[in-house]
Amino acid sequence: MLALLVWVYLLAAAPAVRADAGWTEYARVIELVPTTRHYYEVQLALESNQSGCRDDNWFYLNYDQPGSDKMFDLFVEGLKNSLRLRVYVTGVCNLRGYSEISAVGASPK
Repeated sequence: MLALLVWVYLLAAAPAVRADAGWTEYARVIELVPTTRHYYEVQLALESNQSGCRDDNWFYLNYDQPGSDKMFDLFVEGLKNSLRLRVYVTGVCNLRGYSEISAVGASPK
């Protein structure tokens, strides 16, 4: 009986911890942080994003992901030229509550 109650609780709680994937709104880059860890971090001037992660405006991407160097370059351009960027959040959150991303889009000022 206890196992059934635990299973029902976990089933009911699952939607609350699940994150969603999709594009954010366009926003300016606030900070870009290359790290010695396996990923870099970027902060965008967003109020919220659909990922459901704890931090609404911090994102990360692993260095070993295909295209991560191109996306990093686009973040640098966004900082230098005040471009508005959007990111595609995968629905994965890291331990810091940052959203994993898999794509970046740019819009003119």
